Amino acid sequence: MAQEFIWMSAVGLLEGYRSGAFSPVEVAEATLARIEDKDGLTNAFVLVDGERALDEARASEARWQKAEPCGAVDGVPTLVKDIILTEGWPTLRGSKTVDPDQSWDEDAPSVARMREHGAVFMGKTTTPEFGWKGVTDCPVSGITRNPWDLSKTPGGSSGGSSAALAAGMGQLAFGTDGGGSIRIPAGFTGVYGIKPSFGRVPAYPLSPFGTVAHVGPMTRTVEDAAVMLNVTSRPDARDWTSLPYDGIDFLAGLRDGIKGLKVAYSPTLGYVDVDPEIAELVARAVKVFEDLGAHVEEVDPGFEDPMPIFRTIWWAGATYLLGELPDEKKALLDPGLASVVEQGAKMTLRDFMTANQRRGELGAHMRGFMERYDLLLTPTLPIPAFEAGVLSPTEDEHGKWTNWTPFSFPFNLTQQPAASAPCGFTKAGLPAGLQIVGRMFDDATVLRASYAYEQTQDWFAVKPAFKGG
Repeated sequence: MAQEFIWMSAVGLLEGYRSGAFSPVEVAEATLARIEDKDGLTNAFVLVDGERALDEARASEARWQKAEPCGAVDGVPTLVKDIILTEGWPTLRGSKTVDPDQSWDEDAPSVARMREHGAVFMGKTTTPEFGWKGVTDCPVSGITRNPWDLSKTPGGSSGGSSAALAAGMGQLAFGTDGGGSIRIPAGFTGVYGIKPSFGRVPAYPLSPFGTVAHVGPMTRTVEDAAVMLNVTSRPDARDWTSLPYDGIDFLAGLRDGIKGLKVAYSPTLGYVDVDPEIAELVARAVKVFEDLGAHVEEVDPGFEDPMPIFRTIWWAGATYLLGELPDEKKALLDPGLASVVEQGAKMTLRDFMTANQRRGELGAHMRGFMERYDLLLTPTLPIPAFEAGVLSPTEDEHGKWTNWTPFSFPFNLTQQPAASAPCGFTKAGLPAGLQIVGRMFDDATVLRASYAYEQTQDWFAVKPAFKGG
């Protein structure tokens, strides 16, 4: 039965708790056993707190026995990326420059909401230092690996969360996404992740990388992501950019299908070279949208590669965060991040303001484009997962991880909701991802389309082989 628990959805677990078929304690014990068995291969966790998880599971079990669950995720194993504050646990952000000897007495808004709803927190998942790049390795925890092939990266920066989910080490996980950090690892590991509209899930402290940074759910099923978004999308006074609560239930209408939706399909955004296998898998996924009744038009959104805009904003954020560290602490940084900090220091105020002006033009352009379409479909990534422990599949000086993530960061600049849904496997057995981008604030349609597509697929019957382990 323990093997069944680890692969159940959060919704399935809640049904089992409700019926009395099994308990949160049994599930927590099975999850901890799975972590013990597999995390030595993946290195997905920087912290596991089994004693605390079991205490939370026992409290949840007592509530379920009284038929008095305290919320929508009561008793569900939940993972927190080590960028996000969690009361009682250090948040090291993958960096030796962070002093672990602090009080750690505060939950971030997203964690606080999940705690109020009874989540059982298993531990903290790995991240590259300060979430700066699209793969997951750092000075604190080393290299995190992809469960489908342990020689490959799970992506980043939420690679610990994606690897843990893919390996059956939890049902719900937090990711952060400042340039693709939810969608990149979701695409590389075959899980679901959604970057909500900016401000949908409050953040505290606010990211030093600015208003490109989002907090969002990572799960194995779309329905679980909708549950998690329902819980976490309440405003918090600590985040002045958080959206007012609009009462949306992301589960309502999830099963309504996509017949009649107007969908733009851009296989390359007009400028990206895509691996042929990835291109074929994404094209097949788009055909499913047509089969489900959507009106699909192949069309590019009509903007030039915004990498220079993004790099200016992101690199400047890194310099703001770390540029004034004393030399002895700078020496502790990931060398790639240290290079980014140096490059950012050379940028001028005019460079930064120009980038933000051009960002505004891009955002306005996409608002206009999306008036004609309900959704935009693209590949999540142009390539399958590559070797773990390197920044890029090709020689990549000065931290330019954005060279191989061209589909993700444009929609951080525009702040639109965007998800990655698994859409099959390459001949080598590596996952591919379909990116589903929505109109600003229309997270519900992204989830609905993701769910409709998911119901036609059977990827969830396929489990990672831990090749090379």
